[in-house]
Amino acid sequence: MRKSYRVKKEQEFQRVFETHNSVANHKFIIYQMQKPGQKHFRVGISVGKKIGNAVHRNWVKRRIRQTLLEVKPQLKTDVDFLVIARPSADGLSMAETKRNLVHALKLAKLID
Repeated sequence: MRKSYRVKKEQEFQRVFETHNSVANHKFIIYQMQKPGQKHFRVGISVGKKIGNAVHRNWVKRRIRQTLLEVKPQLKTDVDFLVIARPSADGLSMAETKRNLVHALKLAKLID
């Protein structure tokens, strides 16, 4: 993802968290905040230390990013959202990651 598609700063993460607008499934939690007039969505990815060491966390983040790239045309544009991986997301195949993340995005109504 290009930098313009990312939520990177701590203040921006906190602003999205404070909206308390979240949905979850067994593998992922999605927090979202509406931003009318925004050109495209922005996403922040958080993978905690309960997932494992840095290798496992980066592996999970790469799979999340790839899934988001594949569903990018279907995502709403006027929103900032955070994807938080739960510990059970470790060890998922790419297909399982995509299925679970798309399910969470549909619950959040970010995908039609």
